[in-house]
Amino acid sequence: MDLHLLLDNLTNPALLFFFLGIVAVQLKSDLQIPENSSKFISLYLLLSIGFKGGQELAHSDLNLEILWSLLFGALLAIVVPIYTFFILRRKFNINNSGAIAAAYGSVSAVTFVTAISFLEIEQIPFSGHMVAVMALMEAPSIMIGLLLIMLFQGTKNKTEVQLKKVLSHALFNGSVLLIIGSLIIGYLASDAQAEGIKPFTTDIFKGFLAVFLLDMGITSGKKLKDFINKGWFALVFAIIIPIINGTIVAIVSGSFIDSVGNRLLFAILAASASYIAVPAAMKIAVPKASPSLYIPMALAITFPFNITLGMPFYLCIIKYF
Repeated sequence: MDLHLLLDNLTNPALLFFFLGIVAVQLKSDLQIPENSSKFISLYLLLSIGFKGGQELAHSDLNLEILWSLLFGALLAIVVPIYTFFILRRKFNINNSGAIAAAYGSVSAVTFVTAISFLEIEQIPFSGHMVAVMALMEAPSIMIGLLLIMLFQGTKNKTEVQLKKVLSHALFNGSVLLIIGSLIIGYLASDAQAEGIKPFTTDIFKGFLAVFLLDMGITSGKKLKDFINKGWFALVFAIIIPIINGTIVAIVSGSFIDSVGNRLLFAILAASASYIAVPAAMKIAVPKASPSLYIPMALAITFPFNITLGMPFYLCIIKYF
């Protein structure tokens, strides 16, 4: 791995604020971001990324690479939860296996946003359609996770009764709706109109990202201790599976994508795990699945790994291949 690249990433102010949040918890500080402020910032980040992605998409021609990217993203969201489910069944029950598999088949919008910031620091270009790929990968993994739970339970229980409600949440929850809506608005907006709100969508983006990662650090720090007490299997899974997914996608994506930036974003999407949309859906459909297991795995282990070591590692793999 390029040590200069790794050092650049680890000294990124936004990332250092994440570590500050973890340290604050360990020191038992009362530092915290108000819940309403945290929610606003997360909505802002999704809006900004969606809008800028729409602008990029408006300046791109619809080609085979975009179509293949959308198809590949959907395929990943189906395949990852299926194969991880059978690995997880070696240690966990059906409900927990399905919930964790869905989380690792889905994506983390915050990891994606951080990856975009990383690419901008390294001055590596990427395409706006990757925002659409991210949005597309959110719902299929939730559906697959629920389907696996229903099949292996061998009975039609409450999960099926609530399936329509859960699928509606997966497709139309606030984060998915906002990023798709912002993408469309950015696509329709003219260059002059986009320039008018650039101070909001672009200029303050990194500042808000730093505050949000501080909040994520505080949240991760609170969940880390309880998670470690659950045993080694979950810890190893939360690191090894992202490495496998990210490495394979970093290599395979080179067969239909030329852009280094797009390949890195694909690798990050494959390696990330959802700790917002999937837990919300599983809380409705599979209340017996343990949130104290799949949320810390995604948020306290996989997320920090991807934004610290994962991004420079996958970039090195991409450049090598």
